[in-house]
Amino acid sequence: MFSSIAALSIAMLAPSVYGTTILDVNVGPNGLFVYEPPFVHASPGDIVRFHFHPKNHTVTQSAFDPPCVPLQDGFKTGFIPVAPGTNLLPVQEFHVPDNHGAPLWFYCGQTAHCGQGMVFAINPPAEHDPQSFQAHKDLAIARNGTAAVAPPATTYTPVPEPHWTPPTTTVPYGGGMYASHEPAATHAVTPQEHRILVGADGKLAYSPANITAAVGDTVVFEFRPKNHTVTQSSFSNPCVPLEHGFKSGFQPVAADATDFPTFRLKINDTAPIWGYCGQVNHCQSGMVFSINAVESGPNNFAAFQQLAMRPSTSSRQTAGDNGSNSAGMVVSPSVSVPFGTFLLAGLAAAFL
Repeated sequence: MFSSIAALSIAMLAPSVYGTTILDVNVGPNGLFVYEPPFVHASPGDIVRFHFHPKNHTVTQSAFDPPCVPLQDGFKTGFIPVAPGTNLLPVQEFHVPDNHGAPLWFYCGQTAHCGQGMVFAINPPAEHDPQSFQAHKDLAIARNGTAAVAPPATTYTPVPEPHWTPPTTTVPYGGGMYASHEPAATHAVTPQEHRILVGADGKLAYSPANITAAVGDTVVFEFRPKNHTVTQSSFSNPCVPLEHGFKSGFQPVAADATDFPTFRLKINDTAPIWGYCGQVNHCQSGMVFSINAVESGPNNFAAFQQLAMRPSTSSRQTAGDNGSNSAGMVVSPSVSVPFGTFLLAGLAAAFL
C-alpha cells in the first residue's frame, strides 16, 4: 500500500518537477496568418508543439526588435509546405530553455506574413509593458508593411549609373561636312517581354534556361507546380545567392493550379546574369539559368550548369525568411534547430 501511494505521488509530481508540459500551437489554421494561440507561458523543459496547417509557413526565432529578422543561432523550422486536405498535420517541437523566464519571440518567414502580424511569443510581458506581445506585433506590422503574400508579379529594377553621351552628328553643307549639336534621327526600339517557365512539367529546369535580352526588356519567370525560387548568383558560385542580388523567395504552387505566380526582372544593361533555384538540391541537379551569357567565351551557360552540378558545389539559402535585401527581394531560410527537435523529418521533400 505504501509503495503504491508513493508511486502515485511521484507520478503526480513528475510533470511539474521535470517540466514536461506540452503546449500545442497551430500554425496558420483556417488559412489565417496567425499562430493560435498567439503566445504561451511556459517553464524550462516544457515543450511547445507546433502543428502546421495547409500552405507554407515557418517558425523562426527573432528578437523583440527587430521582429522579422532571424536571430543568430536561433530556432528555425525552415519552410513546412502542407497540401490542402492533409489529415496528419506535420508537427515540430521547441523545447523551452532555462533562460530565467526571459521572453522568446518568433515569426513566420514566408513572404510578408510577419509584416501582417504573424508572430508568436513565449513568456511575453504583460499588456501594459512596452515590450508586450501586442507591442511586438505592432512593431512587426510597422516595420514590414501589409503587402499581400506571393503577389502575382514582382518587378526588380536595378538603378542604372548616370551615363552621358554628347548628342553630336555631322551634316553636309556647301560641299563639306560640319559638326552639329542635333542628335541623329533614331528609331525607338520596342522593349520585349521574355517568359521563362520555372519547373514546367515537373522538371527541375527553367524553360528556356539561357536567353538574350536587350536593355529595357522584361524577363518574366512563371512558376509552375511544386516549390521553386529564382535566386541570383554568380558564375563562379552557381548555387550561392549573390549579395544584394534579386530573390523571388519560395513560390509553392499546387499541382492543380491554373493561376501561376510570376516574378519580373527588368533588364537595365547587357552584363551576364546568373541564377538558380534555391530549393534543396535543385541547383546541383542543374536547375540554373542565365541571361546574356557570352556563349563564345569560356563563361557560357553550359559551363555554368556543369559547375553547378559538380559534387563539391554547395548550395545554401540565405537566412532571413523574409527579411528583405537592399533591392526589396525576399529571402528564405535554411533549417537550423539548436533548441528544437524535428518530427516527421523530410516531409518537405515530398514537395520537391
